[in-house]
Amino acid sequence: MELTAPPLERPLRLKKPDWLRVKLPTGESYRHVRGLVDHYKLHTICESGNCPNMGECWGAGTATFMILGNICTRSCGFCAVHTGMPTELDLDEPYRVAEAIKLMGVKHAVITSVNRDELKDGGAAIWALTVNAVRTLNPATTLETLIPDFKGNMDSVDAIIAVAPEVVSHNMETIPRLYRRVRPQAKYERSLSVIKRLKHGGIRTKSGIMAGLGETQEEVFKVMDDLREAGCDVLTIGQYLQPTRNHLEVIEWIHPDIFKNYELNGLSRGFKYVESGPLVRSSYHAEKHVK
Repeated sequence: MELTAPPLERPLRLKKPDWLRVKLPTGESYRHVRGLVDHYKLHTICESGNCPNMGECWGAGTATFMILGNICTRSCGFCAVHTGMPTELDLDEPYRVAEAIKLMGVKHAVITSVNRDELKDGGAAIWALTVNAVRTLNPATTLETLIPDFKGNMDSVDAIIAVAPEVVSHNMETIPRLYRRVRPQAKYERSLSVIKRLKHGGIRTKSGIMAGLGETQEEVFKVMDDLREAGCDVLTIGQYLQPTRNHLEVIEWIHPDIFKNYELNGLSRGFKYVESGPLVRSSYHAEKHVK
């Protein structure tokens, strides 16, 4: 009699703790932002990245716009943005973003993008057009730009420096040991070099990492030290949340007390501002990071 091995069971997913519960998006402000995003056919990392704070931020009348389309040329293990080869370059997008920001009346706008590795400049020209368009229509609005690494093309980084957003962010995302699994097409030292270049250009710099992917606290502290040496001014640390079953699983739920410890350690290392908590994301409370 032939014996058949039982099917392998998928490991049980970690139960989400109470401190990670969020409210469903509701309210007039949320509907207003929803309407503007739909009307101007814009993309937001709030939606594409399954951000848990979308209800809070949209309810307050703010959103993080995502330019250069909604298809990313990279396949990071943590990110819900679609991966593939982009089919077009929307040259009108910068002006639609600027108009939406004007209609929303926001005092501080955050803009990010997908990776466009198929473009020679990685999309830096569209980045510059977007910043200039927002400034033209919204001269009183401050800006944070969350940029990719442009594959280490420092001419592209210099194009961002030239239009001088108030804050420029580039996320490290995780510790060096986990890069191959979490960010297979990125390089830890290359991301640090982007921060260094921005700081050398006189920009207020910012970066963020996720917790709960299997890192140790000592490894997080080492990333802090590397970022400070590179000239990073602002740091965000939040809990990784698995967007779908096809993405990396959560290894550990990090307790709020540990996030508070990260905050205190970051401030002691000289960061001007540290935003650290289970629901913190790159653009969470971003208006505070300009000061």
